[in-house]
Amino acid sequence: MALYLSKSGKFLPHFITKMSSLGMINLSSLGSCLSQNPPLLTEDGRTSYAAPGNDPTHFVCRRFGSVKADKLASISTNADSQLLNFPGGVVKFTPELKFLSDAPEERIHCYRVLDESGHLLTSDFVEIDKDIAVRMYKEMVMLQTVDTIFYEAQRQGRISFYVTAMGEEAINIASAAALSMDDFVFPQYREAGVLLWRGFGLQDLANQCFGNIGDNCKGRQMPAHYGSKKHNYFTVASTVATQIPHAVGAAYSLKMEGRDACTITYFGDGGTSTGDFHAAMNFAAVLEAPVILFCRNNGWAISTPVSDQFRSDGIVVRGQAYGIRGIRVDGNDALAVFSAVHTARKMAISESRPVLIEALTYRAGHHSTSDDSSKYRPIEEIEWWRAAQDPVGRFRKWLEMQGWWSCESDTELRGWARQEVLNAIQVAEKAEKPGLREIFTDVYDVPPSNLRDQEKSLRQTVQRHQRDYPHFQF
Repeated sequence: MALYLSKSGKFLPHFITKMSSLGMINLSSLGSCLSQNPPLLTEDGRTSYAAPGNDPTHFVCRRFGSVKADKLASISTNADSQLLNFPGGVVKFTPELKFLSDAPEERIHCYRVLDESGHLLTSDFVEIDKDIAVRMYKEMVMLQTVDTIFYEAQRQGRISFYVTAMGEEAINIASAAALSMDDFVFPQYREAGVLLWRGFGLQDLANQCFGNIGDNCKGRQMPAHYGSKKHNYFTVASTVATQIPHAVGAAYSLKMEGRDACTITYFGDGGTSTGDFHAAMNFAAVLEAPVILFCRNNGWAISTPVSDQFRSDGIVVRGQAYGIRGIRVDGNDALAVFSAVHTARKMAISESRPVLIEALTYRAGHHSTSDDSSKYRPIEEIEWWRAAQDPVGRFRKWLEMQGWWSCESDTELRGWARQEVLNAIQVAEKAEKPGLREIFTDVYDVPPSNLRDQEKSLRQTVQRHQRDYPHFQF
């Protein structure tokens, strides 16, 4: 496209005229913007195109660009140092033959608010009131309870698959609490707590895992692969990291519409080893999309440790390489996660920029019910993390120090939560399954002939073998 535009002097005027006739470009405002507001070379070598009168309906495009040849001489003959305006910005020359280090002398620090005993370490955090704090704790306990009971249900053969968020409850709930309901969530598969916070009920979770008639996915998704349009929560896909570029594209759309909202996408350390992650990072930086890129670095991509995935200092350092602001936080500290996401959201929307968050945590459970993590990591290591770094217990200690929680409240909450989850499972288990015809719906307005033939064949098979398919009905 760039080559074509450079070769053809006739295409651009024709394109602008065409877009104007469609009402997509205002010729007068476009001409005014380009003529009255010429490119400005900023101190960092960026070329800035400013909208007339700082009109908020226009976007301010900031790109690294070159200057004209007559300005180049004055830049390159600077008395103090040798500079040259290469494409991408002004570069200073050096006489030293020096390679960049492959690693910093010290690892990027990790932002923390609460220590393991629940004591405050700093005053530099976003304060939350009692109601929000207590609700956060209740939802963390509920998530723990859901994971425990649903995991047991899978082991009993009542559902086919499940994936827990054990050890990552603070990441789920604290990040969700820091967002607005208008923000769009692009999850991986370990963020059921975000849905709980947004009002997705226990019965909704159970219906999806059992794939019954109450499942809004109509039984066509794997268990624990939730989705809800009502809650701005895009449906989970098992394919690793495909949600990241989707989140960036959606964020750019929100920016174009001038919405007071951002997107957030969650992914694990393993997801950063995919091409989709790197493409999305560059996409987000160049288009300055209001997206929060939230990496749950829990040390393991199924059975692959981070030491076998990358040599960089984790994930946060990659942000700077792409021109994205980032922070590393203690993923087991609810106040640190809340503060980081709350602040990142403000940056993303007000400054129209992507923000990368790396939360250091530990997957205290198996990757999924299809995994046995004791085969590749010591059981003692798992037990230490569960006991010493439990995010739920740490947050509870802080609540108790505030006088907002007690042992009696905790006992009552956990008993109630367990009974609620068990009731939801019993109801979901007894509900009917969706009709088999739902396999063929919601893709085509008019099903093509090959799908009609498949539906007919399936119908005949079920009718011939009714004993084998007693619960399947069209």
